[in-house]
Amino acid sequence: MIRFSVIIVSWNALDHLQTFLPSVVQTDYPDFEIILADNASTDGSGKWIRSAFPTVKIVSHDQNYGYCGGNNRAVPYATGDVLVFLNNDVKADPDWLTHLARGFETDKNIAAIQPKMRAYNNQKCFEYAGAAGGYLDKYGFPFCRGRMFDTIEKDMGQYDDATEIFWASGAAFAIQKEIFQDFGGFDEDFEFHMEEVDLCWRLWNRGYKVRFAPESVVYHLGGGSLPMNSPRKVYYNYRNSLMMLWKNYHSSALLMRFPVRLLFDITAALRELMSGRFGAFRAIIRGHLHFYTTLGRTRAKRKILPSERLIHRDPQP
Repeated sequence: MIRFSVIIVSWNALDHLQTFLPSVVQTDYPDFEIILADNASTDGSGKWIRSAFPTVKIVSHDQNYGYCGGNNRAVPYATGDVLVFLNNDVKADPDWLTHLARGFETDKNIAAIQPKMRAYNNQKCFEYAGAAGGYLDKYGFPFCRGRMFDTIEKDMGQYDDATEIFWASGAAFAIQKEIFQDFGGFDEDFEFHMEEVDLCWRLWNRGYKVRFAPESVVYHLGGGSLPMNSPRKVYYNYRNSLMMLWKNYHSSALLMRFPVRLLFDITAALRELMSGRFGAFRAIIRGHLHFYTTLGRTRAKRKILPSERLIHRDPQP
């Protein structure tokens, strides 16, 4: 039987933990543990968990390492065969782990699985962050089945097929522990956002599979770490997308598509400026400046890719 380690990274989110953690604790599966990766919270999160749920293991970090660093530093304390990185604002169905386990048992080459993600505040609809599994278009823009841009579909069973996807959402991301460690975990240069897409792309380049498990259902509130459309989130989205594309694109695709992507970003920045959304405009510019000033680090990572790549083409939807 597969043993799961559910890792929940959190920073000063006691209200979310009090709302959502009980459903995770009540999971109906015989072999799993829950680990709170506490990014130096000061709101009493650890004290409350020790009192309310003493079986939850707490890994206390000395500072806020964000999503990537907080999760990476909790993994050495995990005893499971499969890690599940779960946001602190996610409610889970009782049998969600049972269906994830069945997914991993079907094919040993499946590295990661995403459950179906519905919206916590509208549970008949998919959720923005992951919906029914993620893909990339040819210019590296991520999208999901069940969500296109800001349009969210109602879940009517139209995506209830256990199919391969390109990326699994970091809000509920299950991955074999041994593979996660072999790949060095999440790239901590990302901090927040796109790190799961980057990791899935690296998995894909090495010939591993990422899967969608429609019978495993979770409900995500969203915006728990960074509110939607906040300038900080815009900054991470643009900066990290450029890093991810430069790291993982095949050379021919990088040469042909990266310049087009830059034009898209310039157009987006000008649109924000003309619309008076100066915070978003500055965030896009900052994201690009950070990418260019740290390009040497990204290029060094890219140099490793040819020796590891088994798939000699880029993903298409």
